[in-house]
Amino acid sequence: MIDESQFVSEITDMKDMLYRLSVSYLHRDADAQDAVQQALENAWRHRARIDVQGFRPWMTRIVINECKSMLRRRKWCFPSGQAETLGGQMPPPDVTLADALERMPEKLRTPLLLHYMEDFTVQEIALALGVPRTTVVNRLHRARRALREALDEREESSCATRK
Repeated sequence: MIDESQFVSEITDMKDMLYRLSVSYLHRDADAQDAVQQALENAWRHRARIDVQGFRPWMTRIVINECKSMLRRRKWCFPSGQAETLGGQMPPPDVTLADALERMPEKLRTPLLLHYMEDFTVQEIALALGVPRTTVVNRLHRARRALREALDEREESSCATRK
C-alpha cells in the first residue's frame, strides 16, 4: 500500500509526464487536464491496491484508460477532425515529426512516446498498457519503422517539389 506522502511525492514527479501523455491522446489542453484530474481522483480512491514499486505503470494505465473513456464519450459529441490547438503549450520542435507521430496509430504511438519521451522501460510500458513485454518490443520496432518511412516520404516529397 502507498501512503499519502508517497502518493503525493510520486504524483509530483509524474505530473508533467501524465499531462503530456493525456495530450497525446486527447489533443486538447482542457480535456488533457480533466483526464489527469479524474485519473488522480481514481488513483487516490484505490491507492491501497498498489505498492510504491508498481506505482508509475499503474498510474500511467489509469491515465490512459481515462483518456480512452473521454475519447469514447467524445465520439458522439464532436465531429472528427476538430482538434483545437494547444493554447499555451510548447510548440513541437519539428512539425514534420509531430505530424508523423499524429498520423501513427495509437497502439504504436503510445509505447514510442512512453519509451523515448518519458524514459519508461519496456517492462513498465508492458505493465502500463496491460500487454506482454514482447508485444511492446514489437510495437516499438513497428513504430520506429513507420516513423522512419513517414519521415523519408516527407523528405522525398519536399525534394521533388524543389526541383
